[in-house]
Amino acid sequence: MAIAGRKIKEHGVEMKHSELALKFLKEGEELLDKEDVIQASEKLYKAAEEAVKDLVEVYAADVCEEAMKKGRWTVRLLEKAIDTLASEFGEEVERHWEAAWFLHVEGFHETRLDINSVKRRLKYVKKLVEMERNL
Repeated sequence: MAIAGRKIKEHGVEMKHSELALKFLKEGEELLDKEDVIQASEKLYKAAEEAVKDLVEVYAADVCEEAMKKGRWTVRLLEKAIDTLASEFGEEVERHWEAAWFLHVEGFHETRLDINSVKRRLKYVKKLVEMERNL
């Protein structure tokens, strides 16, 4: 079984998923203050992704192990993780994840969002990070 808090490398520095989630959340909020919609969208998505990965280590170890075997996380594995987490925490997890995914796709990749659209979704990312912090 996986152990919560596994360390990974981010730019050569070992950090836990929980540390990365907080780091990306802070960076995303700072980028929002600067009205950098594209980068804020991606940092907020990464905060949510790292929070989900940490939650998965506790609540869906099989998904975590599958990602480790593949050597990476795929969209399919993240979606499988959200299904499991929704069973554990309720459908609100799906709403939080969908907001983060929307930021990733529409805010970062497609660059279609304005600052207010990103700010509106910030609360959902924060809720995922808070869930992870309460482990």
